[in-house]
Amino acid sequence: MKKVPEIISSKDLTYIEDMFNWHFTLCKKCETYSNLAEDETISEHFTNVFKKHEKICQKLIKILEEAE
Repeated sequence: MKKVPEIISSKDLTYIEDMFNWHFTLCKKCETYSNLAEDETISEHFTNVFKKHEKICQKLIKILEEAE
């Protein structure tokens, strides 16, 4: 689907909220693990995973903004 529907159902909204929470939680964990990692390679890996999931969170927010 390339265009967000004019109206998002409550079921869709709940699913989007769940997806956002999954990705946001993973972002927080990766940020924490990146800071705790003593190995630079592992720290960079967690940072990269954080960035990928942060982008997904931003996309989900954009979908909700477009639907308003």
